[in-house]
Amino acid sequence: MDPLSTLWETFFDWDSMRQALPEMLTVGLPNTLILAITAALLGSVLGMLLAVAGISRTRWLRWPARVYTDVFRGLPAAATILLIGVGLAPLGMQVWGPNPYPLGILALSLIAAAYIGEIFRSGIQSVEAAQLEGARALGFSWGEAMRLVIIPQGVRRVLPAWVNQLIALIKDSSLVYFLGLVASQRELFRIGQDHAATTGNESALLLAGLFYLTLTIPLTHAVNAIDRRLRQGRAAAAPDAEDDAGLALAGEAALPTTGRKDPR
Repeated sequence: MDPLSTLWETFFDWDSMRQALPEMLTVGLPNTLILAITAALLGSVLGMLLAVAGISRTRWLRWPARVYTDVFRGLPAAATILLIGVGLAPLGMQVWGPNPYPLGILALSLIAAAYIGEIFRSGIQSVEAAQLEGARALGFSWGEAMRLVIIPQGVRRVLPAWVNQLIALIKDSSLVYFLGLVASQRELFRIGQDHAATTGNESALLLAGLFYLTLTIPLTHAVNAIDRRLRQGRAAAAPDAEDDAGLALAGEAALPTTGRKDPR
């Protein structure tokens, strides 16, 4: 059999795609967005706490943050999801019953927090020390200076990297299928996998991949636009700084020379 024909029949069966499309639109896409957005919000909050703890002068805050980051960045995402989803299943049964969905969100959030925490930490540490010193000179406490001056600037500098992590999180949401979600909780990949198992054709999985592309490509362009805007802002700020320095020098040269001795 012609390999090209085999490829086409296996992955480009339009009838199989058409059968899977309604369920992907009504069940898979909403669940994927819920998983990704909820995990992104929780992961960003926890990541910020990890970032602040990671730069703390108190080792009892700094060391646990570093250990957490190393562990959750080092473990494969699938292993973390299984550890949380299976290991905490008895606790989940007591809290919300036989529903693995919250545990999947928790696992994704913990994974995302490790990466987002490092992103935020690098952004915060990239802010010049003079910014903190200036804020303290104006009467801000250390916490107020970090919250109102340093952290906003640091987060702004790492927005492209943060959005890149959201893209990775959307793709990692497909791993939640390991937890055995019920029919109404299946995300895009799981629905594609179920249709492939039923029909013996992989076209539904390709359709799921196209949905992921539809979600991630706009975010990729958003990353590029944000990065371009930040670069343009920094480039415009440099000439302004040079102009300010030139004005200061000109002002100093224009000061009256009364009281100065003639060098001759």
